[in-house]
Amino acid sequence: MSLASRALNAVERIGNRLPDPVFLFLWLIGGLIVLSMVGAGLGWSAVNPVTGDQLVAKSLLSAENLEQLIIGMPRTLADFPPLGIVITIIYGASVAERTGMFATAIRGALLNAPRSILTPVVVITGMVSHHASDASYVVVIPLAAVIFAAAGRHPLAGLAAGFAAVSGGYAGNLFPGASDALILGITEPAARLIDPSYSVNIAGNWFFIVGVVFVFTPIVWFLTDRVIEPRLGVWKPSEGVAAPNASEKQPLTAAEKRGLKFAGLALLGMIALWALLTFIPGSPFVDPEVDPEQKFNPLYKSLVAFFAITFFVTGGAYGAGAGTIQSHRDMVTMMRDGIAQLAPYIVLAFFAAHFVAMFNWSGLGPILAVNAAAGLKTLALPAPLLLICVVFVSCFFDLFIGSASAKWSALAPIVVPMFMLLGISPEMTTAAYRMGDSVTNIATPLMSYFPLILTFAQRWDPRFGLGSLMATMLPYAGAFLVAGLAMVAAWVAFDLPLGPDVGVHYEPPPPAVAAHEPADGGVAGPHSPPQAAMVAPSTAPSR
Repeated sequence: MSLASRALNAVERIGNRLPDPVFLFLWLIGGLIVLSMVGAGLGWSAVNPVTGDQLVAKSLLSAENLEQLIIGMPRTLADFPPLGIVITIIYGASVAERTGMFATAIRGALLNAPRSILTPVVVITGMVSHHASDASYVVVIPLAAVIFAAAGRHPLAGLAAGFAAVSGGYAGNLFPGASDALILGITEPAARLIDPSYSVNIAGNWFFIVGVVFVFTPIVWFLTDRVIEPRLGVWKPSEGVAAPNASEKQPLTAAEKRGLKFAGLALLGMIALWALLTFIPGSPFVDPEVDPEQKFNPLYKSLVAFFAITFFVTGGAYGAGAGTIQSHRDMVTMMRDGIAQLAPYIVLAFFAAHFVAMFNWSGLGPILAVNAAAGLKTLALPAPLLLICVVFVSCFFDLFIGSASAKWSALAPIVVPMFMLLGISPEMTTAAYRMGDSVTNIATPLMSYFPLILTFAQRWDPRFGLGSLMATMLPYAGAFLVAGLAMVAAWVAFDLPLGPDVGVHYEPPPPAVAAHEPADGGVAGPHSPPQAAMVAPSTAPSR
């Protein structure tokens, strides 16, 4: 057995032994309780250089923390930022998905693509299709194979390009969406461990995710056309291979075209409405009393509502035009079904919310971040190298844990505050994590959709096995990793904006309050506002 095969088998064995993410968080909570008791007993402490507060570790078994845990359990879940954001967007996205708008728009884009630019159209469509959630896997990838076959090209090359775009390019998109809201929603409470006033918005990685599209598209185009397809050879249908469904390659029907037309008009109307609300005098989306670079922060924060309402309105318009909605009750049913499909995430969110909150109550997060940042400062490592380490850590955990939100919920309370103290913004740290989480998706058989993709491939070639799929996708994964590392390093080196008014570097505000006697648990938990210091400024440490 080759070294590569043994390595893949080892990864598979280790990954299969990992518990469900829910129980993984239970293990983390158990370990956190023990660590908090040790930290409190040994007197672990640090000074928050932003607020000047003296932070001390506190046992999670103390009376106060037990009270917060037991009595405040419902509020801890309700105050978990990603939960409300994701549910809000799903209300609208479920209508857009279940009326057929997402699937029809994706199909229309691929069916009309000229053969000469078929690959980049598949790639860009695959990355934009992330807004459709799981529909991107079950629509884009098999349809890409059908379209390639109809164009006289190898269908498995189309499947590989679609898989690389949808899964390997998960960090890329042209517009922010539910995934941005979810990941950046986890970033904000982690950032507030150090700076209680820090605010993160859904557009915080917008320019970066667009950059991923522009960097990864030519990579997939080159590898598919020049490496993967020549290696696969000329495709000849073998016996037992099912013919494509007629509905997969037929042109859009008149009803579907009418639905897309209605949806397009509704989209233009929503954009016009948001623009009007932004530029009218006294706009709620503009704050004239802050610095010019921050005056549009309310607009960026409104994007969650914008996407939710836009998905709802455009999905309803498509359904009315295509005939997939007969009454308003159909839309209510679609929203209810969408929330039902979210049940596994809601279960996970309960445990993730309590892990994040308990990490906060213990005070260990900022203490570890402050001390680790101090240690890294002595090494004087450049910022690009630090963020490259985040990419590698994310890649490693992605081999075993498929849930991006689960991994980030565990990592963010440590790495986000630590990198803030090293002068790197929470949004840049998040972007580095997302890059690592994205590029290895297509290289691990533990990814939840890997068996499904293998099934899609065996429809065209029954002899196409797990090793064949791995060998086909590894060139993409390797190229994505190299390009992703270079992209993260370049973003920092050239200090490029990550989103509107969001930069690479973080400059802590001058301490508004002085250091004071150790606060219980370090900083306030997410269930309550940050506590102000109550002593004279003369006791503030020098910075």
